[in-house]
Amino acid sequence: MHPAEDTHLIREVTVGDTTIVLLGTAHVSAQSVVDVRREIDREDYDAVAVELCESRYQSLIDPAALEKLDLFQVLRSGRAGMVIASLALGAYQQRLADQFDIRPGAELEAAARGARRHRLPLLLIDRDIGTTLKRIYRGVPWWQRPSLFMGLFGSLFSRDEVSAADIEKLKQGDMLEATFSEFAAGSSTLFEPLIAERDRYMAARLLESIEEAETPPHRVLAVVGAGHLAGLEAALSEGIAEPTPVRQALETIPAPARWPKVIPWVVVAVILAGFGIGFSRSSDLGWQLVTDWVLINGGLCALGAALARGHPFTVIGSFLAAPLTSLNPTIGAGFVAAAIELFSRRPRVEDFRGLREAVADWRGWWRNRVARTLLVFLFATIGSAVGTYLAGFRIIEQLV
Repeated sequence: MHPAEDTHLIREVTVGDTTIVLLGTAHVSAQSVVDVRREIDREDYDAVAVELCESRYQSLIDPAALEKLDLFQVLRSGRAGMVIASLALGAYQQRLADQFDIRPGAELEAAARGARRHRLPLLLIDRDIGTTLKRIYRGVPWWQRPSLFMGLFGSLFSRDEVSAADIEKLKQGDMLEATFSEFAAGSSTLFEPLIAERDRYMAARLLESIEEAETPPHRVLAVVGAGHLAGLEAALSEGIAEPTPVRQALETIPAPARWPKVIPWVVVAVILAGFGIGFSRSSDLGWQLVTDWVLINGGLCALGAALARGHPFTVIGSFLAAPLTSLNPTIGAGFVAAAIELFSRRPRVEDFRGLREAVADWRGWWRNRVARTLLVFLFATIGSAVGTYLAGFRIIEQLV
């Protein structure tokens, strides 16, 4: 008999000589922390598994991990968008923590501490969050991606309090799914990578860990979100003959479509051809086209930097850089703008240290220097992209 208040949140699956006890947790319930501690202390377990990947585990046990973030390297490597998305997800969790006075991941941290206390192996069985987000992005049709981002960042500007209906969803669901709740419910392309794939992935990781152990464990406690219980139990009960290939397949990032990479070069070719046609007709027309290109493209990029409250040098630099970078798809206007912001107002140690708390409130994105640099990147990129197409249409309009 298990002590958890909600008995339906405990499942047992036997695989070979190993019994896996699945403990479902409600992310907004302090009772889950109590249940985890009590379960670890009362049972004779040989290992503890948690719904965490390595990066989330490190951020959980090392709150100072963000202080080591190399922001310029993040920008240069093209990971700024992923960091922004991760912070947006963390902001939603922080809002829940503030409302319910529970630290995000408290029940998973309790499981990790319990494993250390009893000197048990700790198994990190969830897929890397970056891989999950990339598989979501690649799996969603391109015309649905704006809605995806709106759902992600909409949580930053939503009401301060989480509604009772949302709380009930969280008690039965998954934190990532809750963030995309408006879209996941009716979208198989979102449900698959958010929930179903991770159910199979965690099952494969559990079975891998059992197979790799020198002495197969007799009892393993797996602490996961309540929304994963049914799928994880089914995947373990049905069995996975070769867990390693399954796990590797679910870690693979689908190759991006080739045609989106061609579009920027086509746009560049059209713009340059437009300039050539304009100058061939008259120098006045040619210079008018160049002026329109600079004012529209540079102006909207600078507007984006200004909306992010970038440094004056950043706004000016964005205006000057966008018309040039838009003609070279290998260099983004957002990168140039963020780099100028980074060197004009270098983030302080306290900006890195307080980043998670700052982004929990939408206004904090403009107050924290790290978050503001990321906003400069995002808004300048959007401004330059919009400016490229508007200026392109303007050039074509004057030539026709």
